[in-house]
Amino acid sequence: MCHKEPSAVVHFETMPAYQGDDLVGDIRVLHRVFWSYYPCIRAFRHCKPIVQVDGTHLYGKYKGCLLVAVSQDGNNNIVPIAFAIVEGETSDAWHFFLSNLRQHVVTRDGVGLISDRHESINAAVERSNGAWSPPRAFHMFCIRHIESNFLRKFKAPYLQKLVVNIGYSRTVREYEVHYQRLRDRGEAYTNWLDRIPREQYALAFDGGYRWGHMTTNLVECINSVLKGARNLPITALVKATFYRLNELSPVSCFDRQNEVFEVREMPSGLEFAVDLRSLRCDCGEFQVDRIPCRHVFACCANQRLDWRLYVHDVYKMEQVRRVYRARFRPLGNPTTWPAYNGPRFIPNPYMRRVSKGRPRMTRFLNEMDTRMLRRPRRCTLCGAEGHSRSRCRRSVGSNTNREAP
Repeated sequence: MCHKEPSAVVHFETMPAYQGDDLVGDIRVLHRVFWSYYPCIRAFRHCKPIVQVDGTHLYGKYKGCLLVAVSQDGNNNIVPIAFAIVEGETSDAWHFFLSNLRQHVVTRDGVGLISDRHESINAAVERSNGAWSPPRAFHMFCIRHIESNFLRKFKAPYLQKLVVNIGYSRTVREYEVHYQRLRDRGEAYTNWLDRIPREQYALAFDGGYRWGHMTTNLVECINSVLKGARNLPITALVKATFYRLNELSPVSCFDRQNEVFEVREMPSGLEFAVDLRSLRCDCGEFQVDRIPCRHVFACCANQRLDWRLYVHDVYKMEQVRRVYRARFRPLGNPTTWPAYNGPRFIPNPYMRRVSKGRPRMTRFLNEMDTRMLRRPRRCTLCGAEGHSRSRCRRSVGSNTNREAP
């Protein structure tokens, strides 16, 4: 895979192989393997600075766990960014995964890391030498797992919703209200909750690093997508992740030389053909507005093309400035103007209006003249048409009666 996809990141750990008590020199036992593809690494640079991690068991001939890290783009699409196959959800395994994830994929700071409350993950974060600790990263917990831990501890299903509401509280006041309700049910509940730092489970104190994500549902979705692949051998599983991720790409290249592509919108699944050379797109916006549509932007981003080449000159600032390049000359004082020696102009007498008052409309009304085609006014006082309440005779009579002594 590294030869076919040299930009992919692959890191593995091996152990010596023994045959009986004898060491086999030319064979190594695969212990752990981490991999990520360049499109995923590049995609994370433009995603929300949030990472969700989780592990799931393998179902094949050999035992093990598949660790997955995902993020989310600005259109709320799930973006898997890294995978690893390890011996189990141990502290060393999570340290191996998170270290490689931080080194090769999540290279920027200020990232939120959401996971369950597994002790091995907490230990791996503590061993990261600050790579997954503030201010470089902020480790937070899934509220659903906290809810599950609470139920396992107290066997009180009627309080589960209240614990979740505490986590979803967006303001300090809302948090205090829900917290006090839980405390009124018993101080043992809040004492247990106080053992968890509130910035790790409550929106009101997360500093905005959650981006509204309270659960690990994103990574759970990817685990569900790869459920069938977890029965496969390791090499087949790696291939499955490659082809599944390739299906997530919204742009398919049919003729790179002639700049013809097909863009698939998500989640609707609608497909649009884009011809950059002919400046056409199936959506019609590209050829009508002469400005790149969203499908053209997707093609340019996928193929690393400059989208500005497909913008009509009339939209460019240089052309807009030329519109206002010519200036009006000041007229000055009319008394300083040169004398006019030409003929004197008068209005056309045949164009003069004969009737007085408001001109009568002579145009033919159509469906665009909705305001003019509306029904005549109806008086709200007498109910008759043709006048309003202010011009109604009854209102005049009533006002006269009021003024009479």
